[in-house]
Amino acid sequence: MTDKKLQNSILGDSKERPDTPCVAVCSTTFDDVCRGCGRTVAEVADWVFMSPESKELVWTRILAQGYPRRNR
Repeated sequence: MTDKKLQNSILGDSKERPDTPCVAVCSTTFDDVCRGCGRTVAEVADWVFMSPESKELVWTRILAQGYPRRNR
């Protein structure tokens, strides 16, 4: 398996992702990270203003951390 295919299988292909990681399970009760999507409060607030490169960095991080999560 090529490195690119391995990355896409683990992290998801950016062409197949939704516009936002939001899964409508919004909760930052215990810290500043949403328990549904894994983004920080600042990332959620700034999402529509972020560059595609910045969004990709966020997507890469949250997918590696096991987000988005629908049932948490």
